[in-house]
Amino acid sequence: MLTDHKSSTLTQAPQMYFDLSEDQKQFQELAHTFAENEIRPVAPKYDEAEEFPWDVIKKANELGLMTYAFPEEYGGAGATSAVTSCVVTEELAWGCAGVATAMGGTGLCATPILIAGNPAQKAKYLTRLAAAHKLALGAYAITEPNAGSDVASMKTTAKKVSGGYVLNGTKQFITNGGLADIYVIFATLDPARRADGICAFIVEKDMGVKPGKKEKKMGIRASHTAQIHFEDVFVPEENRLGDEGDGFLVAMRTFEHTRPDVAAMAVGVARAAFEYAMDYSQQREQFGKPIARLQAIGFMLADMATDIDASRLLTWRAAWMLDQGLPVNKEASMAKRFAADTAMKVTTDAVQILGGVGYMRDYPVEKWMRDAKIMQIYEGTSQVQRVVISRMLTGW
Repeated sequence: MLTDHKSSTLTQAPQMYFDLSEDQKQFQELAHTFAENEIRPVAPKYDEAEEFPWDVIKKANELGLMTYAFPEEYGGAGATSAVTSCVVTEELAWGCAGVATAMGGTGLCATPILIAGNPAQKAKYLTRLAAAHKLALGAYAITEPNAGSDVASMKTTAKKVSGGYVLNGTKQFITNGGLADIYVIFATLDPARRADGICAFIVEKDMGVKPGKKEKKMGIRASHTAQIHFEDVFVPEENRLGDEGDGFLVAMRTFEHTRPDVAAMAVGVARAAFEYAMDYSQQREQFGKPIARLQAIGFMLADMATDIDASRLLTWRAAWMLDQGLPVNKEASMAKRFAADTAMKVTTDAVQILGGVGYMRDYPVEKWMRDAKIMQIYEGTSQVQRVVISRMLTGW
């Protein structure tokens, strides 16, 4: 017997709406205008030179585009909604994923401080990161040469001493590594304890963080990715985030908040490639008509548009759930996995639609294809996302 749909528990959940608020639209417009006027014109130069875009970053910081999500009491704009963050991130990544990654490193550093920091830590470090008059970069350091997807196998150690901890080890593939002024570092009290031994620390550059090898990357080349080293670096006990052993949980909760942002970045890259391929296909003629009117191309465009919309909807759902305070581990992984895979497929198809010229560096689609690949790798590979999703579904 069919039950009355009004009695369904689904109707008791908070309602989700697809229209953005006026504030969100203003942030979207600000980010898009900045991306169009300040990022896109210089993106090819920074990609080619593999240089950090200091001028762009300083302008973005002055406009508050790097710290708009910080609470007002710490110098931010108070736009703490995860949906707002995803809307802004999509536009910045539409401009250039490398520049957006360089900008996002500071927000990534701030996230665990917002999640687990005490009032004194938030006041000291978020205020410093949010200062518009003096740029302070942040970085988040968890990955190691032999600890990528298996975070619990990290070897960077934190030895308890009088008044604090001494850190030793190496972190790898760190966005803003060596450039940042403030780091959130994860280290273990004892590698044998795996997840239970991990702690999170706020570490200032001047405490002794040593820059290491700068990586030469396939994509997002405007961002700075490097190793950092710790050799007997003393960190005061007051700089530990949470209690001893809380680090793994802090890291996982951070990923819940940041994976929707990575998904939004993937949407931005895919959208940029789709728009360019769409315009090109309507102008390029073969067999006496624009190639967009050829079914082989038209169906590719249809699939690209559909997958981009689906990616954005998954992303906004995960972000909306975060804003509602709901568990979002599965949904964040779904959004990140689907959007990342979509970005790779859409950018590949964009190159294909342009044909020979798409393979040339005179056209931007090959850059978007190179940039898209990292979306399937960082913040947890697409394979790791599938592990997370399947575990949440099955309970194993």
